[in-house]
Amino acid sequence: MSAFILLPAIFFSAGFLQGLTGFGSALIAMPLLAYVVDIKTAVAVCTLCGVTINLRMCSNLRSKLDRKKVLPLIIGSIPGAVFGTVVLKEVDGQMIKLFLGLLVSGYASYSLLVKPLALKISPVWGYVSGFMTGAITASVSAGGPPTIIYSSLMGWKKDDFKATLAGFFLVAASMGALGHLLSGLTTLYAFKLFLVSLVPVQLGVLFGHRLSSRVAEGLYRRIVMVLLVFMGLMLIFQNV
Repeated sequence: MSAFILLPAIFFSAGFLQGLTGFGSALIAMPLLAYVVDIKTAVAVCTLCGVTINLRMCSNLRSKLDRKKVLPLIIGSIPGAVFGTVVLKEVDGQMIKLFLGLLVSGYASYSLLVKPLALKISPVWGYVSGFMTGAITASVSAGGPPTIIYSSLMGWKKDDFKATLAGFFLVAASMGALGHLLSGLTTLYAFKLFLVSLVPVQLGVLFGHRLSSRVAEGLYRRIVMVLLVFMGLMLIFQNV
């Protein structure tokens, strides 16, 4: 079946998941895209769709966007990206993914089994989380979990959690998309695939966001932790 038919369906699902939880579009999209297009095209299209997803999320949650929550993550991610590019590139990327997978799946599994406490840790940890996210993204392209764990530990309400992630991921995705464009990774073919996926991904975000408003806080947090378990397991089994 044509990629121009399959990709819109994939990105509708990806947009729905992110609209519902505030993250996870790549969790659905990338494994499925790998069966339809080459990995470079998949990354380029997924990044472009990520920009539009998070732009829509920021619009939906603009009243909840708080720069005091988002800026530490963004500021921390900049030196983190430099560190990841220069230093962590010398470390075995598979070992980084394995450690991150164990950490994420372990934390999320514990949170599902034991009622987690909202620690409301110091916002200073936002800079640390941003640094880790930037470093891991630059080294192995899997930097989302540190930011998600930090946001969950802050004890924010559902919409505050989603708005903070959307604001941070919008900046990260925009920088990634610009890099792909300048490097030639975003080809005309990739851009055409993005264009045919644009409406479905936005509809997915819309439906996911509407459903999210009907999901209780407790159930929402459990959904987030289940997705984190899957993210951790995917990182672990990439090493098998």
